[in-house]
Amino acid sequence: MSHLRTILPYFRPYRTGMLVGLLLVAISNFFTVLGPWLLRMAIDALEEPGVAGSDIALFAGLIVGAAVLGGAAKYGMRELLNGISRRIECDLRADFFRHLLRLDASFYGQERTGDIMARATNDTLAVRQAVGPAVMYSVNTTVMSIFALSLMIWISPRLAGLALIPMILLPPVVLWFGKIIHTRFQAIQEQFSSISTQIQENLSGVRLIRAYGQEDDQAQRFASMNEEYMDRNMHLIRASGLFHPSLALLTGIAMVVVLWVGGQEVMAGRISVGDFVAFTFYLNLLTWPMIALGWVVNLFQRGEASMERINQILETRPKIVPEWGEREATGNPGRIEFRDVSFRYPGTERKVIRNVSFVVEPGETVAVVGPTGAGKSTLVSLLPRIHDPTSGAVLLDGVPLPEYTPASLRKSIGMVPQDSFLFSETIEANVGLGLEKASGAPGSGANEDPPGEGLDPEGEPEDELDPRILRAARIAQLDDQVREFPRGYDTYLGERGINLSGGQKQRATLARALARDPSILILDDSLSAVDTQTEARILAELRDDLRSRTCFLISHRVTAVMNADRILVLDEGRLVDQGTHEELMARDGLYAALLRRQLLEQEVTGTDDGDAGRGAALAGSSG
Repeated sequence: MSHLRTILPYFRPYRTGMLVGLLLVAISNFFTVLGPWLLRMAIDALEEPGVAGSDIALFAGLIVGAAVLGGAAKYGMRELLNGISRRIECDLRADFFRHLLRLDASFYGQERTGDIMARATNDTLAVRQAVGPAVMYSVNTTVMSIFALSLMIWISPRLAGLALIPMILLPPVVLWFGKIIHTRFQAIQEQFSSISTQIQENLSGVRLIRAYGQEDDQAQRFASMNEEYMDRNMHLIRASGLFHPSLALLTGIAMVVVLWVGGQEVMAGRISVGDFVAFTFYLNLLTWPMIALGWVVNLFQRGEASMERINQILETRPKIVPEWGEREATGNPGRIEFRDVSFRYPGTERKVIRNVSFVVEPGETVAVVGPTGAGKSTLVSLLPRIHDPTSGAVLLDGVPLPEYTPASLRKSIGMVPQDSFLFSETIEANVGLGLEKASGAPGSGANEDPPGEGLDPEGEPEDELDPRILRAARIAQLDDQVREFPRGYDTYLGERGINLSGGQKQRATLARALARDPSILILDDSLSAVDTQTEARILAELRDDLRSRTCFLISHRVTAVMNADRILVLDEGRLVDQGTHEELMARDGLYAALLRRQLLEQEVTGTDDGDAGRGAALAGSSG
């Protein structure tokens, strides 16, 4: 049980409750064994001369009282110990989630989302059962065994010894079955993770599956995985099903011995009828702990297997951590320097970035261009420390980035990634993500009213919108379209913003970055789904806004980069050229070749990126 030991610190805040709960376990068992002893006294009293009905009534009242007090103590122990296990489960899951938030991008590139979800849900449930019901019943089994055995020996040491002979086989039986249960439950959890991943991927990519007509194929794959999951559960059920009857068989043999030998003891006058009845009751009371022992071992083995899977994540150390200090980023535009930077992804040998060096002065707008796979997105991902360089250093105001706390560094950076991600929240909440006083930030509780409440008849919010959100939406050319929606900024979005067009999602994520008023802005091909006219308006608005901040701009469109203060040209991870648009065109290098190729593609296709049909999914809906 080495892995379950790691859960022990979670008991510390609940030590008093645990002690009281365990005390109630002992009290409940005391009154449970007191009942048969009172019954023994009542039966033996019947043989005494002059016994009266009032005497029997007294014993009956005492037996009922013992049962009531024992029941109350049993309720209290369940309430306390099971309640504490629920709180421990909550604490463990919260720590697990916090740890997930600290892990870097390389971790998520290697782990399956469904597997992580299974550990956060199904495995934490198994751990809760181990630290709650399993602990409670293991203590209950121990205390009851001590009480019952002590009284059985008190009544007849010889009979107790004979009754316990079949119990000698219990330890090896429990250990053997425990190993089988542990192995089979671990296999079940792994298959559950695979099923969770399959469901998560299919739900996320349901439109692609339909587009390629793969519904039947995916259904067959899921059916096969589901069948395997059932088979593994059946293997565990067979083991568990054989486990409990094996224990019951041993206790049944003990009962036969008691009936045979105990009956002879009564007939020989060595024990009374009351002693025999009480002894039989105690053997029955001992039978449940023996059966419960198997159940407890089952729960502990499941909890051990699940805690091992959870610990595999908790013991993974994030690579992006402060290395040398706890310096706070100022939040002002600073001088950025890439000094002989190289990078390769973990587990690969190919360098995506190769010995790149350049300096960006505060307030500069720097464009990064190059062929597909040149390393543009990887280069800018080094700034917020999504990744750290394999070699070389990235410096801000002459200080290596690892010396800054990741939180303060990322707070000063606004990043618009290629993949526009939106939460299943309101537009206001999505654009206001990260604002300390934003009224609609996800999780703030500001938008907990049911859809449609808090709006005037025209669908606008009654309370004034956060001016930072409004300003950012206007720069991103999103405000006019949002106000056309029935609920405006209080419009709820589907998963990943599925009910917005591609261009609207990109503008929402751009507005989100601008609302934070970052000193460094990274636009990673963030206008690729926006039509050229809207792009021109956004860039015109951005020109004034970018004067107070440093900007890194990645785009395949020359209209987006030609006005940058400087253009960096990457090819196969190397910085092959840099300069202004005019300087690069005059040198007629890779930049000029990329531009000519782009113009030729537009001329051949006669098409351009568009944002047609924007808001169609929302205009006719109520959210």
